Amino acid sequence: MVAVVLTAVGVWELGHGLWIHAKAELAQYLLQRAWARTLRGEAGATPWPWADTWPVARLRVPAHGVDLIVLTGVSGRTLAFGPGYAPESAVMGAPGTAIVTAHRDTHFRFLERVRPGDEIVVELPGRSPARFRVEELAVVDARSATIRADPRWSALVLMTCYPFDALVPGGPLRYVVTARAVDEQGPASSAAPVI
Repeated sequence: MVAVVLTAVGVWELGHGLWIHAKAELAQYLLQRAWARTLRGEAGATPWPWADTWPVARLRVPAHGVDLIVLTGVSGRTLAFGPGYAPESAVMGAPGTAIVTAHRDTHFRFLERVRPGDEIVVELPGRSPARFRVEELAVVDARSATIRADPRWSALVLMTCYPFDALVPGGPLRYVVTARAVDEQGPASSAAPVI
């Protein structure tokens, strides 16, 4: 009887884990379709009828084969389907610091492989792609860390929970990737640190 119960629990947990990853992959397919509608000029193109979020950007990290649609908002409901843009932060590619966050076990799993110098490309509707170069990787405590925004520079912060292989969800640690905009003369490396 114990073996049957343990097997049932194991199958349930495996199914739950697979469902999380399957939902994340299926969502990106639906988000690609909504992104195409956004590029054609449809405002607030929701990926499915009951969605309370919509695509605002496309984020690519060529060195790691990453191509993701970014949604507006950072609620847990939004992050279940894709990376979320914090709307109270700066517009991506404009002066200031834009913040994008996602789950460590799905969309932002690749952050553990990112290195300084990697390029991040952000596409926004009706604008030229914004290019960023990774400058800093940090583990911070969410209870005390702050993100400083310098309006003179364009910066992008990608953030997820840490450690990547944690067995228990949540926790206070965050993995933060800070990137600076790259112009024709190179990165804006004289900017102050973001974290």
